[in-house]
Amino acid sequence: MLIILAGLPGSGKTTLAKALSRRLGAVHVRVDTIEQNIRNAGLEPGPAGYMVAYAVAEDNLSLGHIVVADSVNSLTITRRAWRAVAERQGVPAAEIWVRCLDKAEHRRRVETRVTDVPGLVKPGWASTEARIFEDWETDPLIIDTAGRTPDEIVVDLISTLQLEQDYVTSPEDQ
Repeated sequence: MLIILAGLPGSGKTTLAKALSRRLGAVHVRVDTIEQNIRNAGLEPGPAGYMVAYAVAEDNLSLGHIVVADSVNSLTITRRAWRAVAERQGVPAAEIWVRCLDKAEHRRRVETRVTDVPGLVKPGWASTEARIFEDWETDPLIIDTAGRTPDEIVVDLISTLQLEQDYVTSPEDQ
């Protein structure tokens, strides 16, 4: 399965992606990491970051791994491309729009978070708030991260996505 996360910076995508990947033993493909390493090589990522992410996801899906794709994914073209990756590999795709509907909490997260990717400069609140998501062509599962722990959300997601128990490890196994 390809689990495609989308959402504004600070919504909780990466926190959720990491928790979900740990719990499922899935591969976490993070566009921020890819793009920053392209920058570290002295290049501008442009669409290359997403293109690399699609290829890495596809390679891992072909090996039978669950992949959790982690990116802002605000454009129709990127969401189509993620779905095409799953289609080429003959696996289901789950699109999840991660949101923090408590505006004060969202702003607090954006303004206080630190990066775990060396060199990555996180966007501020003004640019986060100004970012627009293009209309969805599908009906994504919408997850509100405000007031809930990542573990609570992961349990709900696993149930909603009807992932088989074979994939799920207990928190004690991590």
